Amino acid sequence: MKAEIKIPAVGESITEATIVEWNQSDGSQVQQGDLLLTLETDKANVEVVAEASGVLSISSQAGDTVAIGSVVGTIDSDAVSEQPQKESQASSTTSDSSGSPKPTGANPIDIVVPGVGESVTEATLVEWMAEDGSFVQKDEEIVTLETEKASVELVAEVSGILKTKVAAGETVQVGTVLGSVTPAEGKSTTSSSTSPSSTSPSQGPTNTTLSPAAQRVVGENKLDASQISGTGKHGQITKADALNAAAASKSAAPSQPAATQPASKSPAPTLPQALGGEAPEEKRLPMSRLRQTIARRLVEAQHTAAILTTFNEIDMTEVMALRKKYKDSFQKKHDVKLGFMGFFMKATIEALKEFPLVNASIDGNEILSRNYVNMGIAVGTEKGLLVPVIKNADKLSLADLEKSLVFYAGKARDGKIGIDDLSGGTFTISNGGTYGSLLSTPILNPPQSGILGLHKIEERPIALNGQVVIRPMMYVALSYDHRIIDGSESVRFLVKIKEAMEDPARMLLEV
Repeated sequence: MKAEIKIPAVGESITEATIVEWNQSDGSQVQQGDLLLTLETDKANVEVVAEASGVLSISSQAGDTVAIGSVVGTIDSDAVSEQPQKESQASSTTSDSSGSPKPTGANPIDIVVPGVGESVTEATLVEWMAEDGSFVQKDEEIVTLETEKASVELVAEVSGILKTKVAAGETVQVGTVLGSVTPAEGKSTTSSSTSPSSTSPSQGPTNTTLSPAAQRVVGENKLDASQISGTGKHGQITKADALNAAAASKSAAPSQPAATQPASKSPAPTLPQALGGEAPEEKRLPMSRLRQTIARRLVEAQHTAAILTTFNEIDMTEVMALRKKYKDSFQKKHDVKLGFMGFFMKATIEALKEFPLVNASIDGNEILSRNYVNMGIAVGTEKGLLVPVIKNADKLSLADLEKSLVFYAGKARDGKIGIDDLSGGTFTISNGGTYGSLLSTPILNPPQSGILGLHKIEERPIALNGQVVIRPMMYVALSYDHRIIDGSESVRFLVKIKEAMEDPARMLLEV
């Protein structure tokens, strides 16, 4: 019996819908309750699930706009999918020679989207690191998720056969089952059935020594897998190993000399590239979950807070001299470089102690004050801006602040930052000077009430004791929430930082 798949009525004023994508392939076996397709109307997206189990037949394709009630496919409950039969035959043919995994009889272990933070409710599945139906080892990385704050990698809890239910690119709720691992013993079902004696030495190792993700990289870059050293378990070549090999291959490849062309007696005139040549091109790139979150939070800050910015400038002469005098001995003793950020963090912490409202935030109709400082440091990464938080920064020494800065900035740039590392900030410092910014108006990081913007150090003429002198100067900016911080308080807060930076010895001696 065939069950029709119809476009459901989703509202009185909605008469049609567009098929965004089919989540199952034509001719595949589906189970009752499986997600079949996603529709887009002028008001919302709608997901359609299978009302019966059977073989799927698709009649309308992704991108088609269809009327409400239209039949877009059927499910034949009496038919059997040819695909599983073929896979079954193939697996039975190779089971004796390839050593297929042997189920242990234990129940499958679900792969569930974990709770990764109080404010995180969903995640996007970036990539499956192992293929559906493949054998995975315990603790092997099997899937990468991306939340609005960080990337999360899940590992197999047991060794066994992987079954995936959610495709890469889908956004799912925390607690959703992404797939399962059925406990089993043996080698991967995806290993080559070719016997060792029939494999040419030049072919290198079989697919059993490469992770699925590594196989794609090796194939796309035409690499020789036998020349790649594996760092994974049992010498397995990981995706990172393959990417490193690809990068090394490209850097080592000699440039090819251009083929010699006979000289043309009268070359045809060509337009300059700026006036002619290739046609203009535009591309549409999907925004990552992180970029969407950054965009949403920046707009949220502009719409919820009364943001105002006050400016000042700092003569960096004294702090530069102090750093130059002690940077070598400081690094030798503390095993970390002495930078300007450590001084700015110290100066900011002292100013926050004197002006606690800058360290506070609004919660409903109340002001939430704090007797501690969790310092957020804005770090630019390939994926976007991240703000790791140095907890209890007011309790740390100058050396500890510098070490914490290096530690968290490194984690952020390496993509290893965790949810806890990004949570709980009470004040943020953003250093646009590392990119050459002379002046800017930083945007608040909600629900914080203040953010300090640092900029490039530039030699400028200033008036000092009736004389014009050249000094290394830096503009600084404080953006603050005017709902909680008055203008006079913000100005005095920034002046406090200026005074501390222009007399750093007094700040460090706490006199």
